[in-house]
Amino acid sequence: MRRSWHERFAEIPGVLRGAELKRTVVPVLGVEIGGGEFITMAGPCPIETELQLMATANHVRRAGAHILCGGAFEPLGPPSAFQGLGLEDLKMLARTREESGLAIVIEVMSEEDVSMVAEYADILQIGTRNMENQPLLEAVARFGRPVLLKRGLGATIAELLHSAQLILDNGNLSVILCERGIRTFETAMGNTFDVAAIALLKHISHLPVIADLSGMAGKSDLVPALARIAVAARADGMIVAMHSNPDKAWSDGGESLDLAGFNDLMGNLEPWLEIRRQVLRKQQPARCETAEVRSMSAVD
Repeated sequence: MRRSWHERFAEIPGVLRGAELKRTVVPVLGVEIGGGEFITMAGPCPIETELQLMATANHVRRAGAHILCGGAFEPLGPPSAFQGLGLEDLKMLARTREESGLAIVIEVMSEEDVSMVAEYADILQIGTRNMENQPLLEAVARFGRPVLLKRGLGATIAELLHSAQLILDNGNLSVILCERGIRTFETAMGNTFDVAAIALLKHISHLPVIADLSGMAGKSDLVPALARIAVAARADGMIVAMHSNPDKAWSDGGESLDLAGFNDLMGNLEPWLEIRRQVLRKQQPARCETAEVRSMSAVD
């Protein structure tokens, strides 16, 4: 006999959709993640200078992005590579938020840094290498900020949901799942885009799901196609790395869109988003009958 999805994931009921919990919407500075609109998070990885960060923020805001992402800590690459500026970058991000009005998402690397990062971030990001770091997950949960939880490179969907359940169990309902691609035998791209994971998560879980396109692609010219795929799979948003001059970026230049490329991405994606809006409007009566939970953000 074929098992239902609820039977398959019965040990983590808190993350599953049910009759009384169809959808969680995470509000952040006037933006609703999981509320129906496709949310774009964009920015440099890593942050280099305040001038660069401010210019990037203003550009992505004008192009239609909703949230600014920036790397204050860079865990990738060899120890000799640029590792980010830490607290200095956090202060830059806070000043940029005041100037641009964009919410900011920042990765936190260790439980010792949670209080420092939470002072400046609107969303706390858990990177792929920390998806199963239980002390870190418990620490970010206790601060009440929305948590962007990226799937580990070798993690199953069940393991991702187990980590999300741990955050929920520690009192934080504002969890956003992120598909960043998984590690397979394929080496042409950064990671393999598991688009089926997005479709499945949207089918079985009430939590919002977004896609980190640049991290998956590894090459910026693949990002526009992956964005259309993410929209079709019903993702709630995307993360895109960008840089004013990718060829001179201190890190991750190959996966970063330039300013014109980001404009083209946002403009060319609009017809696909309009098709999706039309579909959602047709489903609106049914959606109105479903229960929603709007997780309260702890942003001051």
